[in-house]
Amino acid sequence: MSASRLPSRLWIVRHGESAGNVARDAAHASGADRITLSARDVDIPLSARGETQARTLGAWFAGADAEERPDVLLASPYVRAQETARLFRAAGGTDADEPICIDERLREKEFGILDGLTTQGVTSVYPDQAEFRRLLGKFYHRPPGGESWCDVVARLRSVMDTVALHHAGRRVMIVAHQVVVLCLRYVIENLTEEEILAIDREGDVLNCSVTEYRFDPGIGRDGGLALLRYNVADHLDDSPAAEVTAEPERTAGVRG
Repeated sequence: MSASRLPSRLWIVRHGESAGNVARDAAHASGADRITLSARDVDIPLSARGETQARTLGAWFAGADAEERPDVLLASPYVRAQETARLFRAAGGTDADEPICIDERLREKEFGILDGLTTQGVTSVYPDQAEFRRLLGKFYHRPPGGESWCDVVARLRSVMDTVALHHAGRRVMIVAHQVVVLCLRYVIENLTEEEILAIDREGDVLNCSVTEYRFDPGIGRDGGLALLRYNVADHLDDSPAAEVTAEPERTAGVRG
C-alpha cells in the first residue's frame, strides 16, 4: 500500500464495557456451562459504566487540537460499538455532524456452536472442540458455524483496502472489538502468528482503550503506519465512574 493511500492517523478503539459483563460474571461464579443473555450478542448494549467510559474518551479527545481528533469514524454494527462511537462523538471527540460509518466487516469474531458457552461449558458440551482448539491453537481453530482468527484477518485486510481507497490522508478512528484490535495489529504490522498471540497473552484489550498509528514516511520504500501506543486507557484514570475494565470476551472463554 503506497504512502498516498494510507491514513495520516489511525486510532483503533475497543468498545466500552457491555451489559454482558454481569451475565458472564454470574455464569462463571456459579460454574454454569452457558451465559444467560436476553438478547443476541449483536444487540448487547453498553453498561452504565461503559457509557461513562465512552463519554470520558470523547471528552479526552475533545480537549485536543482539531488535528489530533478523527475526521472519519468507522464502527462495528454491534450495538455496544455503535453506542461507544455515538457517545464519543456527542462528548466532542469529533465533529457533531461527523457520520458514523457502520461496516459489518468490523463485527465481533463469530463463535458458531460455541456461542454463549463458558470455558467450562466448551469442555463439557463440546469436548471435541476443546481438543481441536488445543491442537490447532486459537489462531487457526474454526468452530462449526464460526470463525478462526484467520477468517477475521481476511475481512480486516478488506477493511484496510477500503480505508486506503476512501480515506487516504484522513484521520480515521475504528471502534470495534478485542479480536479486531489484535487482528488489525497483525495486518498493519505484518506480524506472525507467534507474535500476535504473544501480545494477546500479555492481557486483555481494555474497554475504551486506544491503539494509535501515525503515518511515517521513513517506513519501507513508500512509508507506513508506525505504532505510537497500544491498549492505552490513561484517559479513564481521572473518572472513577469510568473505571478501567478489561471485559474478557464472554463467549467460550476466548478473549479474542
